[in-house]
Amino acid sequence: MIEATNLVKRFGPTVAVNDISFTVAKGEVLGFLGPNGAGKTTTMRILTCFLVADSGTATVAGYDIHEDPIEVRRRIGYLPETAPLYNDMTVVDYLNFIAEARGIRNGGRKAAVDRMIEVTSLKGVTKQSIGSLSRGYRQRVGLAQTLIHDPEILILDEPTSGLDPNQIIEIRELIKRLGEEKTVLLSTHILPEVSATCSRMIIIDQGELVASGTPEELSNQASREGTTVVSIRGPLPEITSTLAAAPWVADWHQVGESIGDLHRLRLRGSEGRDIAEDLFRTVVTKGWSLAELYREQVSLEEVFLRLTMSERGDAAKEERSEVNPE
Repeated sequence: MIEATNLVKRFGPTVAVNDISFTVAKGEVLGFLGPNGAGKTTTMRILTCFLVADSGTATVAGYDIHEDPIEVRRRIGYLPETAPLYNDMTVVDYLNFIAEARGIRNGGRKAAVDRMIEVTSLKGVTKQSIGSLSRGYRQRVGLAQTLIHDPEILILDEPTSGLDPNQIIEIRELIKRLGEEKTVLLSTHILPEVSATCSRMIIIDQGELVASGTPEELSNQASREGTTVVSIRGPLPEITSTLAAAPWVADWHQVGESIGDLHRLRLRGSEGRDIAEDLFRTVVTKGWSLAELYREQVSLEEVFLRLTMSERGDAAKEERSEVNPE
């Protein structure tokens, strides 16, 4: 439903989007992650034909963003981080206005508005002015305007930004329901939101794509490249000298204090290899006792940090966050 190919966007000397390519399949909820200034919002604005890419292209619902921007806009529902609302209008008047702007004729307009009020749970506030609503309800109104023309594709930029925990859960559940029938591209800073709502995720950093896969795939891949925890009963000097000389150990350190002759260690295999079998054989050969052995599971937060806090990017991120905190 969405196919982006080699998208590039510059703002003066700054490359906001640098040769990004990805796809979003029909019926997929794709999480779009990255730190502030990574290029997420710029990419979304290109896909919605709000901005024009300097090079590269994308097709949305089969229509090219350069050749058929009007058709693209007809087939998407776009919710920017700040929803485009008119605070002096009532909820029902605003939705009627959006329905008219979207070309929904008189015969179907009331049905479309009523459906959105039901889907986004706005029934109790339809006569209130939008400016008098809580942020959570305003976000619901924003989602209603995004959905009112029943688009095939939803592009949502930080849809739970600024909401309280209860409101976040409600919006997440709504997005999950929508994802059962529509294609959704969801930008967020809230990593648990990705696990809760998305079938797949991509991570961009400094305008470049750095990872793609399901949350489980990325976590498992990082875990395989991660560390192993082992508790060994035996003489500590012999254990440490053996590990220091082992070619399959990249580095290691002791975790906490020894309990008698029981020592807990955290090790990283050379070249990211899984060293569980090497450890087991060594313990058996040396006549030590093995009390614990497992590969540490890496959280989604740790995966995100590893991919976006590289040495090449740390200084640039600090400078960029001062210039463009958004």
